[in-house]
Amino acid sequence: MFKGFYTAAAGMLSQQRQTDLLTNNIANANTPGFKADQGTLKAFPDMLLQRMESEDLPTDRSISVQNKKDIGAINTGVYMQETVPNFTQGDLQQTSQSTDIALMEQNMPTKEGGLFFVVQSPDNTPQYTRNSNFTLDQEGFLTTSTGAYVLNTNNQPIQLKSENFTVDSQGNVTENNQQVAQIDIAYASDLQTIKKAGNGLYETLNNQPLPSARNNPGISYQLKQGFVERSNVDAAQNMTDLLTAYRAFEANQKIMQAYDRSMDKAANEIGRVR
Repeated sequence: MFKGFYTAAAGMLSQQRQTDLLTNNIANANTPGFKADQGTLKAFPDMLLQRMESEDLPTDRSISVQNKKDIGAINTGVYMQETVPNFTQGDLQQTSQSTDIALMEQNMPTKEGGLFFVVQSPDNTPQYTRNSNFTLDQEGFLTTSTGAYVLNTNNQPIQLKSENFTVDSQGNVTENNQQVAQIDIAYASDLQTIKKAGNGLYETLNNQPLPSARNNPGISYQLKQGFVERSNVDAAQNMTDLLTAYRAFEANQKIMQAYDRSMDKAANEIGRVR
């Protein structure tokens, strides 16, 4: 009886976490560069139930032996094993703002790899982003919406005098007919080593910097000024999955209520002396 409680409770917890994941995706459907999260549900290991019973042997001394008989397997519920971002390329949206610079992946050595803008966190930890909705701060530095500096190929912040600058397809920044910097692009050969750090930023699991994609002959990309990469959230699919998660949560809730009523009868009615 109690195993049923635990199984239904595990199902409710996993669906609650799935709901949180999906609602966060839907809330960021219009966030530039946002990568939708995907959850993986996994079942706990099944257990084999056996019945212990004794059997009398046909002897003069009435010897009994213990036997085990298999009843069957029982499931112990599910849990949210992990959440991983979906790094597929989002659509580009034209904004005509000079500080908006979208990154388009064209050729990658492996399907597991990805490209990112390199930014500088307040504690100098290497961080990365696909949110190209940049801006200039009061000192003229090119920054993300959270204030992190966008870095050049020399690992230095990019400082400009005004928004009257141009960026070519390879990230060369030109102002007053002079090249002032080149935007650095980092390459992650395995996106499983990247984790979300919040506010559209990413970090490596070991906090080690990613190599630059600039000198890698197997990588080709293009930067487009005046564009931003839209979120890759499929709002319709996420809404459908959200309704499914709600229904699964309610189903497990009803199962727990049924177990609760059965336990109430077992404790208060069965065996009552009248």
